[in-house]
Amino acid sequence: MNCKEAKNTVISELSTVLNAVREEEIDKMAEMICGAEKVFVVGVGRVLLMMQAFEKRLNHLGIDSYYVGEINEPAITENDVLIVGSGSGESIVPVALVKKAAKFGPKIIHIGSNAQSSMTPYEDLFVRIPCSTKLNLPDEIKSNQIMSSLFEQSLLLIADITALRIADMKNITDLHALWRKHANLE
Repeated sequence: MNCKEAKNTVISELSTVLNAVREEEIDKMAEMICGAEKVFVVGVGRVLLMMQAFEKRLNHLGIDSYYVGEINEPAITENDVLIVGSGSGESIVPVALVKKAAKFGPKIIHIGSNAQSSMTPYEDLFVRIPCSTKLNLPDEIKSNQIMSSLFEQSLLLIADITALRIADMKNITDLHALWRKHANLE
């Protein structure tokens, strides 16, 4: 596959997947985030990197956000939201954290591909990105990319779409003004 074919593959697959994500799920997630005192995110591996980018974007939007395990992570409560990124919904760490978090009563959002995962009983909202995972489910949108690249790319873009919805819900019209919350010790 040459560079042009690779680029077209990525863009075409992303377009297909993003068009399959239900807009009402994104809107509901944005509403839940806006209604929370604090937002916590979790994932593993490359998914964690996407979730950390989302956590940073939420902080730029004035939402008190943390990734699970960071040094200044506060206690989670019933007034908070936990957002879990996991394509399969079966990765050991996210499943264990969801079960533990549920004891403290936060709203739990799972962004993934598997609608019948081990997390399902604990979820308040499931945002489905219906693309290839390690489970190779029959209704997944297949990808010609490496492993779960399409899920991770889609996760990051869903996060950015959600951030735009939050900006709209919070009536943030001057998006350039958000730079004042950006790190300045660069």
